[in-house]
Amino acid sequence: MTPDQRELVITRVFDAPRELVFQIWTTPETMLEWWGPTAFPATQMKMDIRSGGSWRGCLTSVEDGRELWQNGRFHEVHPHDRIAFTFVWEEEGERGIETLVTIDFKDEGNKTRMEFHQTPFQSLAERDGHAGGWSSMFDRLAEYLMKRK
Repeated sequence: MTPDQRELVITRVFDAPRELVFQIWTTPETMLEWWGPTAFPATQMKMDIRSGGSWRGCLTSVEDGRELWQNGRFHEVHPHDRIAFTFVWEEEGERGIETLVTIDFKDEGNKTRMEFHQTPFQSLAERDGHAGGWSSMFDRLAEYLMKRK
């Protein structure tokens, strides 16, 4: 894999102000409303949102109740501008390898441009699987933000 292939990049524009988008990303109670893909919504989320703080969440299958746990540590928390945290599935093998997620929030008129990066992936399959999961989750976030306006 080339270095570019080891990184997942997703850019989305949300119809909400940057301060609100950042707040929704950093409040455990609101994250339960949109975190996780449609088929695996979050059922638990704990966060200590500060540089050096940790987070842990559980996604639960709507089909069979299977739980997928994930966790990480915050590296950067710059209100309204950037969040950077590690992300790891609590599983053995490739899925259990830690990645770094960096999210930048930028004003785009009355909307927010979110630039999401996650790296490094060990395989294209794992990167592409995350792309599908994050994209579904960002669709849920867009819907949730529309309710909050």
